[in-house]
Amino acid sequence: MSELVPVLWICGPPGVGKSAVGWEVFTQLVGSGVNAAYVDLDQLGMCYPEPADDPGRHRMQATNLAAVVANYAAAGVRCVVASGLLDPESDAPVGPLPRAAVTVCRLRAADDVLRERFVGRGVQAELVDAVLREAAALDAGDSGDVRVDTTGLPVPEVVRLVRARIGQWPGPAGTVSAAGPAPRRISHAPGPIVWVCGASGVGKSTVGWQLFEHARAGGVPAAFVDLDQLGHFRVQAPGVDPHQIRANNLAAVWDTFHAGGARCLVVNGPVDDPASVRTYADAVPAATLTVCRLHAGTEELTRRMLRRGRGGSWWQPGDLLRGQPDSFLREMANDAATAAARLEQAGVGDLRVDTDGRTVEQVVQAVLARTGGWPATARPMSACPGRR
Repeated sequence: MSELVPVLWICGPPGVGKSAVGWEVFTQLVGSGVNAAYVDLDQLGMCYPEPADDPGRHRMQATNLAAVVANYAAAGVRCVVASGLLDPESDAPVGPLPRAAVTVCRLRAADDVLRERFVGRGVQAELVDAVLREAAALDAGDSGDVRVDTTGLPVPEVVRLVRARIGQWPGPAGTVSAAGPAPRRISHAPGPIVWVCGASGVGKSTVGWQLFEHARAGGVPAAFVDLDQLGHFRVQAPGVDPHQIRANNLAAVWDTFHAGGARCLVVNGPVDDPASVRTYADAVPAATLTVCRLHAGTEELTRRMLRRGRGGSWWQPGDLLRGQPDSFLREMANDAATAAARLEQAGVGDLRVDTDGRTVEQVVQAVLARTGGWPATARPMSACPGRR
């Protein structure tokens, strides 16, 4: 890598629209032919409890971001859009990102706008007050190379203002890296990893998150990774394997999480065939990887796709279903059923759990029963000093 990688860090208080704006900037860049990537910083810090010396996990997120940026650049990505909070306790606006040229864009919104957004989500009043205090502290400071007031503005207009104020970012094309097969990254961190996979709409994220909560409730320091969120990039060149890029990023964040105290990891995300499973397994050879494939029939997948498209779950960057018409959602459900049948025929996974007619809790209990009470081999929290 011979040049600094341009990174646009979109920050601001919770609820200001960082992810939506960042995703749209990324989408526009890709649409104009730029080899770009998008990272939601929240996804790089899902490790609990937080290290005592890193409240808010800001240093952890910055470490993971630096590694992910390097992995993307090695694959031919020219620039990275990142969205997330700044560390309010740090004198510097952004943690060190080696080999990156960071432009900080701070979004703000009026208090009544932020309050309305959080009240609509059912957030407790005291938490809303904390968000407003954080927003006031950001407004009182001078962080950000550029600033955009989002009050009363739809996302497309905010994006237009952001792009106008960052000028020609990311600048003229340089020679960051030639696109092609990415060099492999390997993690040597041990520990049990359960990977919840399956066709789109089968419930990977929901079940995976509940397994993560189960580990936490059992007193085991745990981390959570969504593979989709480690693979938002577009490189217009042959020979780039998305699974290898995600595997490289998985290895990087598992190293960071393990160094931060995590002793088990829940992964959720797509898999195509046994060969792609091996790509990820090769990235974490010191870990004990269990691949759990969830299965659902066409009727169940259709029901879940329709619910998700109508807003029945939280929005994540890259969600192709939310807000789509029923005809599109039914077509996607049929595609998912075809994919599920293909995975079934290939016998992907160490274990298979049928989700038809089952609640999330019933599916989670079935996974735990089949895995012998995962993560039974992880170290208990009491054996991990420096955690809180």
